Amino acid sequence: MSYLVLARKYRPQTFDEVIKQNHVTQTLTNAIKSRRVAHAILFTGPRGTGKTTVARILAKAMNCKEGPTPMPCNTCRSCREITSGNAVDVFEIDGASNNGVEQIRSLRENINYMPAHSPNKIYIIDEVHMLSISAFNALLKTLEEPPSHVMFIFATTEPHKIPVTILSRCQRHDFKLIDIESISNHMKDLCSKEHIDITEESLMLIAREAGGSIRDALSLLDQIMACSEETISYKNILDILGVADRKIIFDISNAILRKDIPEALNIVDEIYDRGYEMKKFYADIIEHFRNLLVVKMGKNISKLINLPSHEIDLMQDQVQDISESYLNQIFDLLFKEEASIRLSAQPKLALEIAFIRLSQIKPALPIDLLIEKLDDLKKNLPAIPANYEVAENEDALKYYNKEPQGISEEPTDSTEHKESCSSPSYDPDDNLEITWNKLLDIFPKKHPALAANLAKCSLKKLTKQNIEIEVHGNGYNINMIKRDKNVAIIKELCSKFFKEKMNLTIKAKNKQNSEKKQGENQNNDLKQKALSHPLVTDAIEIFNGKVVDVKII
Repeated sequence: MSYLVLARKYRPQTFDEVIKQNHVTQTLTNAIKSRRVAHAILFTGPRGTGKTTVARILAKAMNCKEGPTPMPCNTCRSCREITSGNAVDVFEIDGASNNGVEQIRSLRENINYMPAHSPNKIYIIDEVHMLSISAFNALLKTLEEPPSHVMFIFATTEPHKIPVTILSRCQRHDFKLIDIESISNHMKDLCSKEHIDITEESLMLIAREAGGSIRDALSLLDQIMACSEETISYKNILDILGVADRKIIFDISNAILRKDIPEALNIVDEIYDRGYEMKKFYADIIEHFRNLLVVKMGKNISKLINLPSHEIDLMQDQVQDISESYLNQIFDLLFKEEASIRLSAQPKLALEIAFIRLSQIKPALPIDLLIEKLDDLKKNLPAIPANYEVAENEDALKYYNKEPQGISEEPTDSTEHKESCSSPSYDPDDNLEITWNKLLDIFPKKHPALAANLAKCSLKKLTKQNIEIEVHGNGYNINMIKRDKNVAIIKELCSKFFKEKMNLTIKAKNKQNSEKKQGENQNNDLKQKALSHPLVTDAIEIFNGKVVDVKII
């Protein structure tokens, strides 16, 4: 084929031409100048960031007629052969298709031969993580102590799959993703060389879709150039790449922030009619709200958001009147719904449901504002009178009147008569249950909190000067009743009720015995039911047998 794609046509040929990998190229340049180049080097990082390109440049730097030199001449025989990909002393091996131990054995046999005309014999193994465990083991000794004329350069996108024994024998260099502006500027230079008329906004869109990969960006640019005639319009790029316009993302996010769900659903319907992928569209929305939250926080914005400056300005205007907590609520719900939309057979419907749920979110108030409102509420509350005290209760807090200290009133005869008529009296002929109910009628009048706990008790034993109360409730009820203050109150009221000084005994109900007895009764019922079963009776009659034992399992 006569046509050469942009990624190959404009592949960097020197370290200076490599884009945004200065931390790697500078290290290699210094190593070459000081003659401290390792015999085994590993390049790791995302796809399309320059690993294989730098490996070829390093091979040229080591085998150049002027070398080793950090600036290969690109004119000598060795440089020309490496550039064209047919160098006899530089072997580019695909680790995915040559991953067996047989290929590594063949490599070990060939490394002993001297290079044909270059100073070094260099092996570049791409996607080295695809080698089998046996192949890695076969390579270990050779990799650690290769002949002086042999050099290994490995490249991989998944270094975690490489055995530690291999990693420890290599000098590792990590490549990083390329930012949008650097990719856009690089494509702008290439378009000027190719005489392509394209706007900066369109280049930004292509760079964003490339996801930090320069090769992906050039591949998309190739596709757009092939589909467009003369001037490349922004609308054509949206249709070719199948992505949503950034304006649509801002419009739908504004609708969500205003809780205008009908408008948001209308935008989703338009996106769906245009044939855009709903899952990709939802991912763009999540990323946008993440960026909005970062912008609202206001720290390290340019570092955390890989977007052009004019879009960041639009985001700042968008969240100016929105609280950080509300943005966090929206982002949290969108992220939780991501799996349901990604795995749904009807992603459009799932996306609409997620937006409807967003409309039901009530913005949470900041904690500082909540504290301020509580303080204001406390100031507006009426003051509690001095003659009131708070009584503890397991269900609620209640106020009951307390007689002011230092003031006493002698009850009149009419008051005493009224209290005696309304209070129940003790009758020796009453049984324990009736007597206990009469006692319970006395407590709520003056001690409602204690009455609530005594309601879960019963009168177990009553003698002339002794009363025994059995507590049926939980440990909280027992602890409340056994308080010294409450015990004194119960004794005092019982003494007034029985007109005798009473000694009080409080015991918890023994649940173990009752449960054991109940279990025995259930087992006996089951045994009787089994013995009376028709099958059992027929078996006894047919075989003239008898039942020795019945076991409950």
